[in-house]
Amino acid sequence: MKLLILGLVASVVVGVFIWLFRKKDLLSYFGSGRWWLTWLSIAVITLMDELTSIFYAPAEAFRFIGLYAIPFIVITSLLMRFLSTRMVEIAEILEHHNIRGGGVYSFSYLTLGPTFSFIAVASIMVDYVLTACISTVSAVENGLTFMSMSPLMKFVIEFGVVWGIAGLNILGLKENARFTFGVFFVVALVLILLLASALIEAPASAWGTMGTSFRGMANDMSARGLFGGYGFFIIGLSSTILAYSGIESVVQTAGLTKSWRDTGRAYIFLALTTGIFTPIIAALVLSSGLDPGEHETDLITQFAASLNGVPFGMIVGGVASIALVMAVNTAFVASSELIERVAHRYNFTWIIKPNARQSLYRVHILNAMFYTVIIVLTEGSQKILAEMYALGLVASFTINMGSLLYYRYFTGTKEIRDYNTSRFGTLVLFVILLSSFIYLGMSKPYGIALWSLAAVFFLIVGFRVAKKRAPEIVHVAQTDSPMQMVFALAEVPDDRIDIFFKRPLEGTDAPDPQVAFVTFYSPRQGIPHRVATNHYRFAQSGQSLFDSITELLYVLKYELPHKQITVHIGWPRSSWLDRLAIGVMVFSMMKLPDMFPEFHFLIEYVPRRFTS
Repeated sequence: MKLLILGLVASVVVGVFIWLFRKKDLLSYFGSGRWWLTWLSIAVITLMDELTSIFYAPAEAFRFIGLYAIPFIVITSLLMRFLSTRMVEIAEILEHHNIRGGGVYSFSYLTLGPTFSFIAVASIMVDYVLTACISTVSAVENGLTFMSMSPLMKFVIEFGVVWGIAGLNILGLKENARFTFGVFFVVALVLILLLASALIEAPASAWGTMGTSFRGMANDMSARGLFGGYGFFIIGLSSTILAYSGIESVVQTAGLTKSWRDTGRAYIFLALTTGIFTPIIAALVLSSGLDPGEHETDLITQFAASLNGVPFGMIVGGVASIALVMAVNTAFVASSELIERVAHRYNFTWIIKPNARQSLYRVHILNAMFYTVIIVLTEGSQKILAEMYALGLVASFTINMGSLLYYRYFTGTKEIRDYNTSRFGTLVLFVILLSSFIYLGMSKPYGIALWSLAAVFFLIVGFRVAKKRAPEIVHVAQTDSPMQMVFALAEVPDDRIDIFFKRPLEGTDAPDPQVAFVTFYSPRQGIPHRVATNHYRFAQSGQSLFDSITELLYVLKYELPHKQITVHIGWPRSSWLDRLAIGVMVFSMMKLPDMFPEFHFLIEYVPRRFTS
């Protein structure tokens, strides 16, 4: 009976993939003068990255919280689906600003500036480094599950994997979407058969263990009270978040797709695949009776052997090795693309000089050296690598959510309306992730040490490079001078002058020599388009909006003392958060009449029918 069911499952999976392979433009298509990847392509690329965590995350979670890993992997899956909606929002915002891909680095640079963007680079690089290292170690351990080999020989094979993948990338041989999809077919077929076998063979005691773990977690959390329960929740989340490493890869690869909507579809696909598969298979493995402590590095492979014999275990181990080696390659490719993006921004071309095969060989060599050093320092310990990995992963999530909160606080939803999520929900996510980062930083010394060293390194190098090469320098050079506005207003025969402060995306009325429209803009977002001859753009950097306004008003006060100046301040209306922001702004603006008693001040809203 079992063989019949597994045969039917295999037939359905093979049939679905044959049907998919026959579809035109399944993985890529040509449009607008270039080739684009479909949402399925980037979803599969991310899925292959995320699926690999199943081969080490359950055992690592069990080591910290025991059988509570079963309910917490479910809870973390739900939280990651909630997080993915914010990732879609970030993809739309980046596209709106004509930024293709780059993920947390591009978004943190846009919203928070170079300092946080360098910290984001450090967090992402730590992720890539540890993805490569832990995937290499896990690939070797799973592939050699049923073979006896000395630690030295394992080191040799691990170094061979790292430098072999580096060599392939130096030669310019990268896997394409179709090859990845083919590997995905093999991996999906084997893992679905594993899941079907586990469901068929699961004894009543396994289901009882799952129920007990959920009840125990709920009782333990309630017994600890509000703050104790929250702390327990953060520990559980931090211990299981590795099961969903790679989820941010969709946003990182958004530049390969035509629209942010493809990012949304990819995240839906991930929710319906790994979002369901990972919690179920983890629960079945951890409740099976196998001791995760004895099989920390090959738990899934041993579980497969216990279900269908050693040959099936060897197949699962082989598939695990292939998938994990592909994750190593993904780390090489993604890290080189990140370094290339940063180097292009700051015109630092030495490190990204390609070879004859258009490969960033210097980046790949440096990566391979760094991966090798980390494996040696950790002695190839999956335990230490997992502890270090979790902190970098949570750091990148936290920076993303903090950047999104900051962006929405200052721009609201007026600018982008097609897709926006609850700011309160984003705030809750940010608090949870920040709490998890603090816990991991306090409890994982190796992780905080590596992350801190990477952050300090990128901050030092980044600031030295940015000081002379920052792209903002070009935009600031194009900004208008306050004296340009003063000279234009000084020539107006009428003594009455109106100064309108406009946000960068707000339009202006028809040109009027007695009227000046002023926009303070962030150089990181580029200088806004001049919409009229009396529209003046001033770069705002290193000071608050209020300070920028007062600085300009002082110039007007001393240069045009004979003019009757009326200052108009607009009233954004896009969200309750904007209204909160306007309250903070008004609190500051209340000081202006005392500082400039000779000016008129108006905070106003003008209906559209009177603005033309």
